[in-house]
This record gives sequence, C-alpha cells and structure tokens, in this order.
Amino acid sequence: MQLRYAFRLYPDTGQQRALAKAFGCARVVFNDAVRAREDARKAQQPFPKIGELSTRLITQAKGTVERSWLGEVSAVVLQQSLRDAETAYRNFFASLKGTRKGPKTGPPRFKSRKDARQSIRFTANARWNITDSGRLNLPKIGAVKVKWSRTLPSTPTSVTVFKDAAGRFFASFVIDTDPAPDATRMPETDRTIGIDLGLTHFAVLSDGTKIDSPRFLRRAEKKLKKTQQELSRKQKGSKNRAKARLKVARAHTKVADARREFHHQLSTKLISENQGIAVEDLSVAGLARTKLAKSVHDAGWSSFISMLEYKAERYGRTLVKIGRFEPTSQTCSTCGAVDGPKPLNIREWTCTACGTVHHRDTNAAINVKTAAGLAVSACGAPVRPGAIPAQREETGSHGFPTEPRAAERHSNDREGQNPRASARGASENEHHMSLVDK
Repeated sequence: MQLRYAFRLYPDTGQQRALAKAFGCARVVFNDAVRAREDARKAQQPFPKIGELSTRLITQAKGTVERSWLGEVSAVVLQQSLRDAETAYRNFFASLKGTRKGPKTGPPRFKSRKDARQSIRFTANARWNITDSGRLNLPKIGAVKVKWSRTLPSTPTSVTVFKDAAGRFFASFVIDTDPAPDATRMPETDRTIGIDLGLTHFAVLSDGTKIDSPRFLRRAEKKLKKTQQELSRKQKGSKNRAKARLKVARAHTKVADARREFHHQLSTKLISENQGIAVEDLSVAGLARTKLAKSVHDAGWSSFISMLEYKAERYGRTLVKIGRFEPTSQTCSTCGAVDGPKPLNIREWTCTACGTVHHRDTNAAINVKTAAGLAVSACGAPVRPGAIPAQREETGSHGFPTEPRAAERHSNDREGQNPRASARGASENEHHMSLVDK
C-alpha cells in the first residue's frame, strides 16, 4: 500500500521566493486549464484533451510575453498541475454518474493566491534528489534544508512541497510500503477489543479501559478568542493584519497538530495490542448538526477511525464496523435482553432480566465487540477474517532516509475530513446519544 510521509522544510529567503514563484505558476496553469474547458463547455464543443492543453497552455504560452515567466520553473510542476485539473474533472463526472463513492463532488474551481494551502508536485522524472548532507534538492529551487527524524521505508516515487496556512513548508513523500517488515514490527496476537467512542471519555474499551478526551479545542479557546479579537481590530489590507492572521492560523495549527498526534498514538497502540478491533459506523455529520457540534468536531472521530483503517490494513489487523442502528446502549451484554432507551443522565443501569449492573459506555463497548463477531467464547472463537481497505493516509514526521534520529511524529496533508453522509437527529436513535456529553 502507499503512504505519505511529511517532513518540515526550512527554505531560506531565496528558496522561499522560488517556491512562491512555482506555486504561482502551477496555480496559473491550473486556472487556465479550468478556463479553457469552461469556455469549451459554454461553446458546446468537446473538452480539449490534456495533450492539447499542455501544448497550448505550457509549451506555446512560454513563447508569449504574457506567460514567458512560466519558463522560470520546472516543467514537471506545470504538467502535474494540468494532471490535477484532469483528475478534478474526472472525479466530478464520476460523482455525477454515481460511480464515485462518498459525498457529491462539485466542478473544479479557480485557485487563488490567497488560498490557505499552496502546493507543487515533483515526480521522478523531475530529477529531484536528497543530497549527502540531508537536503532536498529541487529543480530550479535548490537544496532545501529538511528536518529529518526517521528513516523512509523505501525510495519515494514523488514529492509534494506545500505551504500551509501558518506559513510552514513541508515535503510529502509518496512511499510504497513493504508488508513483510510491517508484519515483523507487529506480530499477531489473540486479543480483540470493542470501542465505544464518546465525548465524556474519548473512548471506552470493552475491557473496561476509559480513555479521557483531551478536548484540545476547548482548552485553547481562550487563546484562540484573544488572537481572533486582535485580528478583527486590524485594518484590512495592512501588514499588521497579515501578521495577526498568521498568528490565528498558527494557534489553530497547534490544536490540529496536538489532536492528530493524540489520534496517531492511540490508534497505533490499539492496533499493536489487538488483532481485531470493532467500532461503530458513526454518523458524524448528523451529530455535528446538534448543539454539541463543537465538541463532536473537537473529538475528531472520523480522523481517528480513518487511522485505524489504514493501520489495520498495513499491519494485517482486522477492523470491523458495525451498523449505527445497533442498540448497543440498550442491550444487556450479559444476557442479551434489550432494556429499551435511557436518558443520557443514566450512566449506570441494572438489567431487569438478569439483574446485572452495567456501566453505560462499557456495556456498549462490549456489545460493539459482540455485534462485530469478535467476542471470544470459552473455546476461543476465531477473529472474523478480512480487513477493511485502507485509505491513503499522509503520516507526518521529520525523518532522514539514511539513519533514524528522533521519535516518530505525525502530521497529514489532508485538510478536510469526509464525515459519513447519512445524518440523523439525536431523538431518532438514543443509542448514538450515549456518545454526547451530559
């Protein structure tokens, strides 16, 4: 499978100008491709092919006065920008036909120089390389300083250089992982676990373990409010406003990085200790439309489950998702009797059939495990086979491909999550309301 490893870059002043120029050129070519296809659509003509666009928007454009500066950046960057536009249109048409999974995708839009994220991509034929001193040598940009901290598993097939809203530069390498070393890193075990996600506790496991919710956004709200107020007082278009905007972006980045690190550490721990893991297929989009939307997004359940998915695929573990309408909070995990819905203020209840006293979330986690078929009987029932196909995940770190140095650290280039599209109100199913805070 393919993974992405992101490493922090520290370009000097000249290299930052060269990167800004490359970002701008890639953005212009992308916008020109979108404009050309929109003009063809309005004229009711066939869409121009990517080869025709490459000749017209890159090769011929370099010879004009208006676009002569396109020759100052690597041609591979411009070609990859055209491919990005082609992929965006392909996804849009597949979404219209219903052949693409997930929420509906809109048509490609023009990119702006004010976008929070700017990126360029270099493939192998761009002849980029990592120097002996550990710098990333990029064509027409130079050898950029990189903060390495761990070894890359194999030779990268491409590298994407991007700048985030906080003004930080990263290099994201695409790596083809080898399943054999991954299998030796995490040998098989006979343990299985069920997970009940919530807000009071981020996760409650079927063995009774309770993992507190860090609430990164809630803890940083005071500082975020202060920085946002400072931004609102600055005059629009001034340099002080640009500095204040950067300060706000960096404050939000610290929250996002801390949450992502927590998800990575917890998901890796669960994957390494358990052969089978059961979770609920949560309707995050539905729960995020309630008054607890901020807390739901602060928990980041979708991101956490996505990490479990690709790590289970990578290390040969089994991840099972049960239906969101399973009455795990209403069912007695001892005798199986369904005791009916309960208000949220009831955290412990006694089964009317067998008299067992249950903690609400622990009982739900046990039922999640049982519903997934991972519960081990007295004779040792096997774990249900089959792994969930993993998504391509960008794991961030700071590593050098010749020798490991510091501890592993993760960060991802996906800015947005894709929560489950189906939504429902809390009143429709009391089971999911066990996830929310009192």
